[in-house]
Amino acid sequence: MKKRPALSHLEEALGVTIEEPLLELALTHRSYAYENGGIPTNERLEFLGDAVLGVVVTDALFRDHPELAEGRLAKLRASVVNSRALASVSRTLSPHGLGAYLLLGKGEEGTGGRDKDSILADALEAVLGAIYIEHGIETATSVILKLFDPLMSESARKGVGLDWKTSLQELTAMHGWGVPEYEVTEEGPDHAKAFTAWAVVGGERFGGSRGRTKKEAEQRSAEEAFLVLSNRAVDENHPEAEGSDAGAA
Repeated sequence: MKKRPALSHLEEALGVTIEEPLLELALTHRSYAYENGGIPTNERLEFLGDAVLGVVVTDALFRDHPELAEGRLAKLRASVVNSRALASVSRTLSPHGLGAYLLLGKGEEGTGGRDKDSILADALEAVLGAIYIEHGIETATSVILKLFDPLMSESARKGVGLDWKTSLQELTAMHGWGVPEYEVTEEGPDHAKAFTAWAVVGGERFGGSRGRTKKEAEQRSAEEAFLVLSNRAVDENHPEAEGSDAGAA
């Protein structure tokens, strides 16, 4: 790997300082711990950070959206507190992204672990747990809101949650467009498969979206379809027959 950036750059992006041993622990993936004599990993901090993040985001959504029922609040929260969203936030931390600071084992390093959504999401939760341990809930809340406010605002604007397949099915049912279907192809060796999916609504294909798993690829194609179809006229009874692969643009 390239030379690890100074931890001070990460702290600057977070807006807080963290005692170095605690921050190093938050950045220690289990693969690195296994290859280095079973030293402690970031998993306990991840567990704590996940809880803190959930409380802060839930509280913010509850206060900011008094008009939403419990089900919609839950869906909105799910669009913010999920691996893909957390990984996206992680990549914005400092000019290098959070992945550049992680301590990974050689095997995980060799398979692209620094940019895996699951690893980045877990590490961000661990860092948030470390901030809570050192600075308490007020500072942790401030950091979380700074990092996640744009995502919460965007999710509220779209009015959808994590489960894009469910959102798409609700949309197509509302407009009488039928039940979405999914076409999926796969390529690559067993240990590094890549999947490409298209959502099909009324014969129209959307997406061509790639993912590390079939589920991830289908979710991304459903997102493409949802965003295109939700922008069409409300009184349209069926998707347009032409414009195949419209969501791939």
